Formats: sequence, structure tokens, C-alpha cells
Amino acid sequence: MTDKGLGWLAGSLKKLLPPTGPFARLFLGTPKKREGATVPATIVVGTQWGDEGKGKFTDLIAKEMTMVVRYQGGHNAGHTLVVDGESFALQLVPSGVLYDHITPVIGNGVVVDPLVLIAEMDKLEAKGVDCSRLQVSGNAHVIFPYHQQLDRLMERHLGKNKLGTTKRGIGPAYADKASRVGLRVQDLLDEKIFRAKLDVVLHEKNPLFAKLYNKLGYEVDDLVDTYLGETLHRIKPHIADTIDTVHTALEGGQGILFEGAQATFLDLDHGTYPYVTSSNPTAGGACTGAGVGPRHINRVIGIAKAYITRVGAGPFPTELFDEVGDHLVDVGHEYGTNTGRRRRTGWFDAVMARHAVRLNSLSEYAVTKLDVLDDLGTIKMCVAYEIDGVRTEKLPYHQTDYHKAVPVYEEFPGWKTDLTAMTERSQLPSEAINYLAAMEEQCGVPINMVGVGPGRKQFLHFTATV
Repeated sequence: MTDKGLGWLAGSLKKLLPPTGPFARLFLGTPKKREGATVPATIVVGTQWGDEGKGKFTDLIAKEMTMVVRYQGGHNAGHTLVVDGESFALQLVPSGVLYDHITPVIGNGVVVDPLVLIAEMDKLEAKGVDCSRLQVSGNAHVIFPYHQQLDRLMERHLGKNKLGTTKRGIGPAYADKASRVGLRVQDLLDEKIFRAKLDVVLHEKNPLFAKLYNKLGYEVDDLVDTYLGETLHRIKPHIADTIDTVHTALEGGQGILFEGAQATFLDLDHGTYPYVTSSNPTAGGACTGAGVGPRHINRVIGIAKAYITRVGAGPFPTELFDEVGDHLVDVGHEYGTNTGRRRRTGWFDAVMARHAVRLNSLSEYAVTKLDVLDDLGTIKMCVAYEIDGVRTEKLPYHQTDYHKAVPVYEEFPGWKTDLTAMTERSQLPSEAINYLAAMEEQCGVPINMVGVGPGRKQFLHFTATV
């Protein structure tokens, strides 16, 4: 065939073949890597009912990143970090703020109480933490006092059917967002827009307070004075186009960590509804809550306690009501970071863990608080449920079945050894290794990191992964 004929054939194949794949590479050659091509990012997600210790591992992983992005939730969930013996309780500010090289970002999927955010920054700066790098999405929605008031009143109105919310106004703020009457952070920058939107929402809210709850409403001028004065002055330097911030970092080859609040089984769509939060803490929520597509994500780390806890109402198949449950509360300090509420405790639930792997496309697990089990002679793990006498290893989709689920346990001998100073897998007693290995087998993904104490350095690598 002549050179002209070969050129015609190559041109025809180029039009017919997909731009990538083995056949394209065979006939067309390997495409050149585009300069500024994006690099993958990592998501850290809770896989139980929250309080798994996400902040600790987010902080550890963030060390290798340049940006940490919080993608959903509000100040109803807290992260506690212990650095050199000093405790840092974070509510809205992403965990990476403790590193000088990290840009902490509050994404568009978060609901923000500006007064709480300012108070949190003040506390951090009083401890020597620089918050000047913090960016807040202009598209994030604002929590106002009427949201918090409505949250309290609705919980009281529900009585014995209350959801167990933190009464921080999170749900009502997300409800306004979905109803398209919410105010966003960027609205604080334009008083005319701010007033107009407040007029609309208070025209709805004030009659509700008066007629249904016999409570006073709110005045536009009062809210303008509160939020467009010193409050705006404090947060204005932090308001940014975080979509551009995130994508500029990705295109520049920088590592990004996406951090969620709450956890998989508090997800609005996939959790134990209605005992859930009002957003999507699952890995998919990182894409919408931070403004990125899934092709950027190559690592999804699920965080799980070596046992399990829950705050508030809702089903809990492995819940403990005995001295072991009390032991887990006492040794694990199982009280809410923000609310101080006592957490419900139970044995590790592998049925939930397997479902979390599916929902989040987990690449690996990180296990926290293994040391809390140090003094127990026998440790149990739920590997299946029995519902109406029938065994199932899958999470039931129907709430009635889930409420009837009876855990099927496997028992493991305890290790009766203090793990808190251990830094290598080889130092673990065989009983602890067997328990973790069983968790890996049940969940179907490797366990990479294991926490053996609250401190930043109290962890070890269990199975090497990505």
C-alpha cells in the first residue's frame, strides 16, 4: 500500500475508533499526557453512625495533601484531635487546619453558622493555629437563629417520636435549601439581596412560629445588624469560589482530601431513615458537596470503630445494655464532642460494614479505638442477622425487617494487653491480629490503619494497600 493509502487508512481509523483503549493505542499510538492533568483525590468517610474517629485519620492522611475539603454537614458533628497532649475540638473547620501547608476548605455542600465559625476560629487561633488560609464556599448555605429555633420546637413537638437531632438548625437549613428559600454565604456580600431573601423566608417562618408554636418571630433589621456588621467583617476574607480553588489544585497536581461529617448510616438516602442527618455523608456526597466529578477520586477510606456507637434514636441491632456496654462508654469516652450526650454502644456489625463498602466503593478500611477492647475477655462480632428465623448476611432494605433483626455473633478471645504504645503490626498479640483479620474477611476490603489510642501518633499499619 502506498504512503498515501496508509495515511487515508490511519485517518479513517481515527474517526471510527474510540479515543482511548487498546485498539486506539495499537493504531493511533499512546496519547501524550496533557500538561496540568488532574491527579486523583482521596475521600474519608464514616461507615457506621458517626463518631468513628474520622478526624484522627483525616489529620494523619492530610499530612501528605495540600488541601482538605469538608463537603457536607454543619456544626452538629465534631472531630477531636489530640496533638502533643493538647486536644482540639473541631466543628466546622476541616481537620487539616493544624498543618501549616494545608488549605482548609468548607465546600458548597456544608451549612454554616457564621457565629459558630468565628467562635471556632477564635479558639483555634488562641491555641496558636493559623486560620487565615481557611476558605468558605460562597454557595454554602447559612444557618440562622430561626433554623435553630425551629429545630428545637419540632423536636419537642414530635415527643416520643423525636429524631434526636442536635438542635443546631442543620435540618431546617437544608430544608430551606431544598425549598429554594435558603440564603447562601455569598448573599452576605450584597445587603439588597440579603434583605430581599430574608423578607421572603420570614414571611413564611414568622406566622409558623406565632400560630403553631406561640413564639415570637424574627425581624429583618435585627438579622441584618447581626450578620452584616462585625460578623461579615470577620468572615468576608474567607469567602471564595471554592470550586475554582479545588480544581486549580487538582489541575496543578496537588493532593486533596475530602472530609465528610456524620457517616454512611446517617445518610439522608441510605441511612436508617428518618433517624438520619439531612445531607449525604457517603462518598458520593463529596462530588456534589465539593464540586468535583468521580473520575478524580481513586481512594475511598472508610473509618470504623472496633465496636460501634450511635447517638440519638433509631435501630441498633448490636446495642449493648449490660456492663460491657457501660465499659465501652467509660473507656472509650463515648460522649458527644459538641453535645456531651452519652452514646449508645454495641459490638462491631460486619453486615453494616459490608453494605458501607458497597455504598461508598471503599478501597480500604481504617479501624479506630481497638485499644478500648483491651480489657475484655471475650469480643463479639455480628456477621449476619436473623429475621423471622431466616439468616441473612445482607442489610435488609425494609425498615420493618431491620427493626426485627437479631444479630448472629462470632466470638473471639480478648487479648488482655495494653495496645496503646504499639506502632507495628508485629507487636500486636495474636488475638488482636485474628480479630482484625476477621474484620477484613467479613468486610471484603483490607484494613490499612489501626488506631490504638487518641493521640496523633497512636496508630499502626495493618495491611499495606494503595
